[in-house]
Amino acid sequence: MEEVLVYGAGERCASCVNLPSSEETAEWLKAALDRKYPNRQIVVRYIDIHSKLSGYEAAFASKVIEEDLFYPVVVVRNEIVSEGNPKLKDLYAVLEDRSATA
Repeated sequence: MEEVLVYGAGERCASCVNLPSSEETAEWLKAALDRKYPNRQIVVRYIDIHSKLSGYEAAFASKVIEEDLFYPVVVVRNEIVSEGNPKLKDLYAVLEDRSATA
């Protein structure tokens, strides 16, 4: 199983006003990945950076806040794939690289 984490917040970041919310982006990514990889188990999880978190998720949410990263921040295997408006091509490349090495 592959996991894609989408870190964000209910409010949009200042430069992302005309883009979908982080939660909407997570839903869009899930639908796109299900179409692209129908035979792979890929879980997309939205994580609100202002919610009560623990462990790695809390640490990464703090990083998003402290470093003023543009959200949504898309993370696969502890690696930032994109900030702000994600590009499917970039996410596909990371997931395909992962399947080739798995």
